[in-house]
Amino acid sequence: MGFLSAASAPARELRVADTHPQAYPTVQALEHMGRLLAERSNGRLTLKIFHSRVLGEEVETIQQTLAGALEMTRVNLTPLNATIPETIVASLPFLFTSAAHMHRVVDGPVGAEIGRAFEAHGFVLLAYYDSGARSFYTHDKPIQRPADLKGLRIRVQQSPLAEAMVAALGARPTPLAYGQVAVALKTRLIDGAENNLPSYHDAGHYLAAGHYALTEHVMAPEVLMMSKRVWDQLPAADRALIRQAAADSVPEMRRLWAEREKIAARALADAGIVPVAVDKAPFQAAMRPVYDRFAATPALKDLVRRIQATR
Repeated sequence: MGFLSAASAPARELRVADTHPQAYPTVQALEHMGRLLAERSNGRLTLKIFHSRVLGEEVETIQQTLAGALEMTRVNLTPLNATIPETIVASLPFLFTSAAHMHRVVDGPVGAEIGRAFEAHGFVLLAYYDSGARSFYTHDKPIQRPADLKGLRIRVQQSPLAEAMVAALGARPTPLAYGQVAVALKTRLIDGAENNLPSYHDAGHYLAAGHYALTEHVMAPEVLMMSKRVWDQLPAADRALIRQAAADSVPEMRRLWAEREKIAARALADAGIVPVAVDKAPFQAAMRPVYDRFAATPALKDLVRRIQATR
C-alpha cells in the first residue's frame, strides 16, 4: 500500500515521552520517526516528543500511556515485568549472547510474539530499540568474579528481577530511580551500580565509580509502545503509517547507538577509565535460581528455550 492515507482523516499530533535527553539515540530515533510520519502523511500526522523526564519517570509515563493521556512512550522493559510476563524473559540475565543475537530474536517470530502480549495489557508495541549491555561499576575495586560483589550495595532498577539477580551474586540490591544514582554514588549511599557504557559516561557515574567490569549481564531491548485506547480509535491507514515509521526508525536507532557506544568508550579512555573484561561463566552459573523463579511457567520456559536456540 502507499504511504498516503485518506485526505479526509483529521490532523493529529501524537505525544511521545522518553526519559533520556534529546541527544540520546532513542530520542533521536523518535525524531527520525516523526520526520518520516510527517512526510508520509503530508504533515497530517506529527510527533511531539517530551524527553529528559519532562513527563516523569518511566513508571509514570507508562500509566499515562495506559490511560490514553499520552499516546506513546519509550521505556525499558523492566517496569513492565510485573504486568506483562513475557517481558521478564527478555530481561533475564545472560539470555542474549550478543547484540546481534538480540536483534535476531526481536526482529523475528519470538519478538513478534512478545509484542502481541502487550495488547492484552492496554498497549501496542511499535518497535524494539537497543539498550546496550549492562555491566557493573564500583567505587573501590573492579568486579572480576561474583565474590567481589559480596556485601556491596549495588543500585538496581526498581524491579524484583533486577534485585534477585544482584542478590544471587551476593550483593545487597538497592533499588533507586535512575535520576538518583549520581548523587547516591557521590555520597556513597551505594557502592556501585550497573548500566550500559553510554549511560555510565553521560550521567557522570564514572566520576564517582571508576571501575567498570564488562559482565554484560543484561542486554534487554527497550520498547516504543502506544496506548491501545488511542490505537483503537485510529483509522487503519493511520495505524499502518505509524507502524511503518516506527519500524523504519529502528535501523537509525541502532546506527546511532553503535556510534554512541564508541564515543562513550573514547571519552572514558580519555578520562583514564578502560572497561575490564571478565570471565562471565561464574556469573552466569549463579543465575539458575533467578531463572527458576522468574521463568517458572511452561510458556516462559519455552520462550527462553526458543531465544537460546535462535541463531
